[in-house]
Amino acid sequence: MSTENSNDGKKSRTWIEEIEVASEELLARVKQLASDNKVKRIRVVEPDGDIALEIPLTYGAIAGGAVVLAAPVLAILGTLGAFAARLKIEIVHEETDGSEEELPEDAMS
Repeated sequence: MSTENSNDGKKSRTWIEEIEVASEELLARVKQLASDNKVKRIRVVEPDGDIALEIPLTYGAIAGGAVVLAAPVLAILGTLGAFAARLKIEIVHEETDGSEEELPEDAMS
């Protein structure tokens, strides 16, 4: 899904990307995604389609290129990874008008 919003004369695009990860990759992949300043929200979706965890991200969560995730969030991610062999991650991206980057070809609705 891709949408365009206008705030104070600046346009922004929002889209959702879905990826599947093995349980042992979950924590590392979420940390990597959280360090991307275009990622606004990460949802971990269980195999049955229920949202197991939703992590809103802001620019304030990124300090010097290293992501600071709270210990309870890391514990929950570890527990989720222990109970499922594969999980889906939905990544909500946001891009302002100033960027020349194109939407990814695999952006999902």
